[in-house]
Amino acid sequence: QATKDAGKIAGLEVKRIINEPTAAALAYGLDKKRGDSKIAVYDLGGGTFDISIIEIAEVDGEHQFEVLATNGDTSLGGEDFDKRIIDYLSKEFQKESGIDIRRDPLGMQMQRLKEASEKPKIELSSRQQTEVNLPYITADASGPKHLNINLTRAKLESLVEDLIERTLAPSRTALTDAGLKISDINDVILVGGQTRMPKVQEAVQKLFGKEPRKDVNPDEAVA
Repeated sequence: QATKDAGKIAGLEVKRIINEPTAAALAYGLDKKRGDSKIAVYDLGGGTFDISIIEIAEVDGEHQFEVLATNGDTSLGGEDFDKRIIDYLSKEFQKESGIDIRRDPLGMQMQRLKEASEKPKIELSSRQQTEVNLPYITADASGPKHLNINLTRAKLESLVEDLIERTLAPSRTALTDAGLKISDINDVILVGGQTRMPKVQEAVQKLFGKEPRKDVNPDEAVA
């Protein structure tokens, strides 16, 4: 209902609501293809992971969408990737300075680290390494301390490898529930900002045996 209300407030005439994977398939223009097709929608957002298998059937020139199966993990998303970075940076800083900023009673140092953690994650999608620089993160008797740590793409990938792995079993289950084989899937589309990570795209390509579509902004595909 909230989605309908938002549409009305925006001055739109709301006809009906469609589910997210169908919206993503429309964003990729998959309703323009001739004939029937089966689509995997891999959605790794900030807080949750969803995989949907959709069938698009052409009936008398019209396209009908049917969600054949869905699966996922409600406690897996981009935030978990951020937490791994935060944990790594705080441990590295402790090795260098002897100070565990995770024990800061006010939590302000960790808040700064949390705010800074998404930037290297985004940068490492297009670069091989980046630097996290937080001046005056804390202080001790000898004076102020600055956090300055290099993070490589390879290191980030090793930190989150198991998180990416956790998306694969639900994806296989969704295929089984849909009664399909991997070779039956015509297109794989990516939704959610975390799918920008090259290692995620690589895992999806390896699982489905075809390169996922990347021609639509994954943050805006559903909208």
